[in-house]
Amino acid sequence: MGSLFLNSSSVAPNKLIITLSGKRGPFLLRKNKGVVVYCQGGGGKAIRSSKYPTVLTEERSAALVGHDQDHTPAVMDAAASLVMTPNGKLGQPETIAVKDLVPYGGTSTPPLVEMHDGIGIVKFLRGKGFFITGATGFLAKVLIEKILRTMPDVGKIYVLIKAKNQEAAIARLKSEIINAELFKCLRQTYGKSYQAFMMSKIVPVLGDICESNLGLEEDLVDEIANEVDVIVNSAANTTFDERYDVALDINTLGPCHLMVFAKKCKKLKLFLQVSTAYVNGQRQGRIMEKPFSMGDCIAKENFLSESTAGFLPSLDVKSEIDMAINLKKAFQEFEVAQKMRELGLDRARKYGWQDTYVFTKAMGEMMIDSMRGNIPVVIIRPSVIESTCKEPFPGWMEGNRMMDPIVLYYGKGQLTGFLVDPNGVLDVVPADMVVNATMAAIAWHGMEQKSSINVYQIASSVINPLIFEELAKLLYEHYNSTPYMDSKGRPIRVPSMKLFSSMEDFSSHLWRDVSERNRLPEMASSDRKLSQKHEFICRKSVEQAKYLANIYEPYTFYGGRFDNSNTQRLMERMSEIEKRKFGFDVGSIDWREYITNVHIPGLRRHVMKGRGMND
Repeated sequence: MGSLFLNSSSVAPNKLIITLSGKRGPFLLRKNKGVVVYCQGGGGKAIRSSKYPTVLTEERSAALVGHDQDHTPAVMDAAASLVMTPNGKLGQPETIAVKDLVPYGGTSTPPLVEMHDGIGIVKFLRGKGFFITGATGFLAKVLIEKILRTMPDVGKIYVLIKAKNQEAAIARLKSEIINAELFKCLRQTYGKSYQAFMMSKIVPVLGDICESNLGLEEDLVDEIANEVDVIVNSAANTTFDERYDVALDINTLGPCHLMVFAKKCKKLKLFLQVSTAYVNGQRQGRIMEKPFSMGDCIAKENFLSESTAGFLPSLDVKSEIDMAINLKKAFQEFEVAQKMRELGLDRARKYGWQDTYVFTKAMGEMMIDSMRGNIPVVIIRPSVIESTCKEPFPGWMEGNRMMDPIVLYYGKGQLTGFLVDPNGVLDVVPADMVVNATMAAIAWHGMEQKSSINVYQIASSVINPLIFEELAKLLYEHYNSTPYMDSKGRPIRVPSMKLFSSMEDFSSHLWRDVSERNRLPEMASSDRKLSQKHEFICRKSVEQAKYLANIYEPYTFYGGRFDNSNTQRLMERMSEIEKRKFGFDVGSIDWREYITNVHIPGLRRHVMKGRGMND
């Protein structure tokens, strides 16, 4: 097995091939005589080129670019570490056992690469064209960053962006992706050439997943379809109680529009749908990685008696879409938003899902399965995606996600308890692990190209559960050691978080807590008018907290645990090098370290922008 060693102390491999690529590289738009590439040749001599070579070995390939001689040793040392064992000595090829994945309803297939190669993630990415929806969202950005950082020789990455015109789409690309802090490692790597590199790789496509043909002209569809190898649908509306018509548009009909586009892609190797583990709705116990078929109804599954289940309604996705369209027209304009929200929650709970978000995502999976034909499909089902654990740096996140509002309110002293099962599990996974699993699945099934549908649940509740009671202790430990500062620069001391298993107890606690903090009893005796004003504000605050608790209750008392056997088997296929570069072993997460030293500091730094921190 050939390997490439790049530091001066390494011995050059016997079979090293150097080829000069004739393709337009990321920096060929501008002349730069200072760009050189060094590698170790036979006899210990350095091979120097002012071109943009692709350095290949028998098994792997990598593009190595240095800007000047001063920076070269650091680049070479970093690259050399990829082919050395943990003790610093030259490593020998490793052989690992590979268990074949069995697609649901299918048969096992032999691996297409030699055992010691692992999956061949980097190899697969080279030159591949991607079409990504939801690219300005949290997870898709982490995916794009990892692809570009690990394989700059990837093909074009087309990103569907909703905007009023092409100029606005380009502006969104720059402000929300290229200039995002997430990409600072790439920015440091490419320096002044960073913008040119990013614009040469990422192509903004003005369109809308909610429209037929994605809102694109037919000639543009054909042009892009000829370049795309992999489609990643990361577009979603994740609001739990979204309007039914709005959620259906993006979460259910969106995948349909994208699948129509997929069938026009002549060299398509894979369609990947980013879903959520909670599409499993109100299922209980250990939940397997099983795809949905059209019309599956969880409410029926939960009834043991077939005769009883026969009286339950059958789910007809098309009828749900038609009903939402017709009722939207029937409602008065002033009431349509509220009525459509209520409709979504009612329909979801009728069929066995907890809210509009997961119900419409489940129907989206059903539509994909019914339309896919011979297209290979992978469905990634992460649980609650939170901040990055390691890459590109620990703690990066964007926006309030799932339990984060509660975490922040608690730290500010505004919420001292919550409605939750103390012995329940919060199923959390870091974003970078989700992305690594996604890339491994793309490479494995993209090379396999079998017209099957495979589901991967990226979740921690089975193999490394985070118990709510333990989470509450970790939150207290963090804020006790690193408190928020109030407007006068004084530390906000928080009590231990109280956990309540009934809404009645939680409501009573909320009112006592808010009354004491706002000194309502004292105010009532001194200024009744002011007291009434503050009491109104306090009652509104309590109602908001109760509403939040109601929305979260299906998750804070969730009875399901997500099996991830397929995900585990996928990880076992990886080589040791791939496991270090693309690891997603959720069993390895130290929750105390992640919550107190990675996630909450990241939340405070990137979401709260450092407000209330004592720097």
